[in-house]
Amino acid sequence: MAEDLVYLVTGGCGYIGEHIVKLLVTEKYAKEVRVFDISETEEIKNLSTASTSVSMIKGDITDYDQVLKATAGVQAVIHTAALVDYLDVLPHCKMEAINIGGTENILNACLAMDVPYLVYTSSITAVGPNRHSQPMLRGTEETVYTGELGLLYGKTKAHAEKLVRQANGKQTSNGKTLITCVIRPSNIYGEKTVNLVESYISAKSKKGRINYIEPKNIDQCFTYVGNVAWMHVAAAHHLQLNPDSLGGQVYYAYDDTPLRQRYTLLYELYKEIDPSIQLGTRISYWKMRLIIAAHNIISFLVKPFWTLKPFMTFGILNLLVTTFSYDTDKAYRHFGYKPYYSWAEAKLRTCTWLKQAIKGKQT
Repeated sequence: MAEDLVYLVTGGCGYIGEHIVKLLVTEKYAKEVRVFDISETEEIKNLSTASTSVSMIKGDITDYDQVLKATAGVQAVIHTAALVDYLDVLPHCKMEAINIGGTENILNACLAMDVPYLVYTSSITAVGPNRHSQPMLRGTEETVYTGELGLLYGKTKAHAEKLVRQANGKQTSNGKTLITCVIRPSNIYGEKTVNLVESYISAKSKKGRINYIEPKNIDQCFTYVGNVAWMHVAAAHHLQLNPDSLGGQVYYAYDDTPLRQRYTLLYELYKEIDPSIQLGTRISYWKMRLIIAAHNIISFLVKPFWTLKPFMTFGILNLLVTTFSYDTDKAYRHFGYKPYYSWAEAKLRTCTWLKQAIKGKQT
């Protein structure tokens, strides 16, 4: 088994990346973890162990020369860096440059710098829902789902995912074989989930009631961020141990979170820190469409004077109300993945952070 490995985590100061780094430094086989990101967080700055050093490399994923330097001497890359924009407020070309162009830079750098292993963070939005909001109920990695994707973000992740899988088996500059795999998370919750705080504040402003849009029979997957991170760490390690099984494969991220609707997850978390929180009423789909349409008209009229940030788009609305879920054990079968944190631990860790985050907002 390989020891004294150097890992590079792109987007290592981001939501998933930071959790990956925290887990990697606890692994005895990791000698160094390099974090490549445009800025550094306090958590990463103070993170190191006796056996594993953490080095910060500030850089832009769209700058190939910077990426090339960061990958020198690296054995494995975990590529999480991406621009996430569900509301379409940023230029499309910027998202494409980062999510697609940045991934091309990483792949080219791996081939040039003789890096043999790469794990890529994709998204369930790379699969669907499509523009017609056709459902997928408890699919697997082999489920065939077609149609034009509804979100631009999903389109960029699907394109990048394809590039990563096509790169599997290519020869590096010194004759090694590049082995790649893809992790597809779905709805992620946990520490530093910004919309958890926002949704709580919104509920408190509505007399402590969680109003929701999703039908009660909606079926979607939710996964704790620590377990998403752990699947990346485990996959990166087993790419080296069992490349024939993992190479070119894609894996949905999963754990034992039992809830299938967002509003039930919010209620389960919020009631732990605030017993006064209650479930409210459902806002109908068509009422929500009218509200979004009215907001879009107002936004267009006032555009010469100021930019009105959208609170929701038709694409996000369709995402919320469409059953899109998976049920799989492929990661367990291929590399023995089991959730690092139980549902009880995930809830406790999330609520502990959430309580402090809300307190910080209120002071």
